[in-house]
Amino acid sequence: MDMKIRYATRADGARTAYGVMGEGPPLLVPPPWVWNLEWWQNEPHRSFAGRLAEHFQLVAYDKHGCGLSDRDRTDFSLDDDLLDMEAVVEAAGLDRFAVFAFSGGGFTAAMYNSRHPDHVTRFAFCNVPAAAALDDVPPDRRALLEAVIALVRLHWGMGSKALTELFFGSELSPDEVSQLDEAQRGAATAEMAANLLTFTNLDSRSLFATITQPALVLHRRGDGVAAFEGGRDLAALLSNARFMPLEGKNHIPTYGDTESILVPLIEFLEEDSRAPAPTARDLRAGAPFTILFTDIESSTPLTQRLGDERAQEVVRAHNVVVRDALAAHGGVEIKHTGDGIMASFASPSRGIECAIAIQRAVGDRPDEAGQPGLRVRIGLNTGEPLVEEGDLFGTSVQLARRVCDYAGAGQIVIPEGVRHLVAGKAFLFADRGVVALKGFEDPVRLYEVRWQE
Repeated sequence: MDMKIRYATRADGARTAYGVMGEGPPLLVPPPWVWNLEWWQNEPHRSFAGRLAEHFQLVAYDKHGCGLSDRDRTDFSLDDDLLDMEAVVEAAGLDRFAVFAFSGGGFTAAMYNSRHPDHVTRFAFCNVPAAAALDDVPPDRRALLEAVIALVRLHWGMGSKALTELFFGSELSPDEVSQLDEAQRGAATAEMAANLLTFTNLDSRSLFATITQPALVLHRRGDGVAAFEGGRDLAALLSNARFMPLEGKNHIPTYGDTESILVPLIEFLEEDSRAPAPTARDLRAGAPFTILFTDIESSTPLTQRLGDERAQEVVRAHNVVVRDALAAHGGVEIKHTGDGIMASFASPSRGIECAIAIQRAVGDRPDEAGQPGLRVRIGLNTGEPLVEEGDLFGTSVQLARRVCDYAGAGQIVIPEGVRHLVAGKAFLFADRGVVALKGFEDPVRLYEVRWQE
């Protein structure tokens, strides 16, 4: 199984190389330090990735300055690493996904979660310490790391060998040592590698403390780069973590005894797929919800034109599209309204992303004559509706319904309040002005989500 290489464009215009392998629930793997997507095509990394790709859609990437990504990096902060991850998530079309992070990739994952907590379902960390800054490293280990960083700058060949010794102790064969030395030097320049080894002014503990999702922490007892105590500290920082100590020294999980990592990793990540989907009965009173309504355009004329049987086929096609999108974006179907579906979401961004997915899927379903056989209007609103017997009631629900009635075929429309709630997200909007909606005394400013751009 080969990894398909693609490119994402970051917010600053730099290009980040990323690869996709396998099918199934998405699993994002941020790069640890210097890395090259081409390594995933070679052993032992290929076998490791192949095992994961049997269960998940594996998405990996090269950070700015390394591998197949743009090499012109001058900013070595974690904020720059975050731009890579944000660009890849958007380009790969990821909404809800799990993260497997090892070594330095754990800090990027924690930073991403602090900015985008709605997207990651669970974390698996391998040989990730709680502390990243050199000031927070024990004095003996800090002195060793500083010496290695200086050696990398002075002589990349010798520095690479020293790093290999740190990463793996004596557990690699001479051929594997030679292969890794060559691969590291090809993945980044000496100066780039040295800069990426240095973490400064990074409060990693506070970042990890923001993670509330289920987490698995795997850590080798003899790890020479990330001390075993650092893994225990990480597990203690996380509010919902399991800690699993492993024997051995290999810092990079793709080498050596990979089964001790792959078996618990796959089992942990697949727990989400075994969990029951949320239902309307799970709704909590007093919580804010984003309510989404879909409506099939001109359903009565459609029935007259197609006949009852074929018109019902259109309704069934609509139901399949909407329910698939709800399942992929964490939505809960509240009820079928005859010509559409009412659903709820925990956040407005998930609701809008689901609406976009619905409209894109509908656009791919022409009728036998090549004309749109199914056209849907969608309206959303966010509020605190009343919850009773698995249904939602109240003004916020009524407004969502009226917004949907206002929308045209193929449109997604939201009120101004929802527009403010998703400010800063990667959505495009068109101002549709102030509109008087049936049943509402005050006019409402509405916005159309520009999902085709």
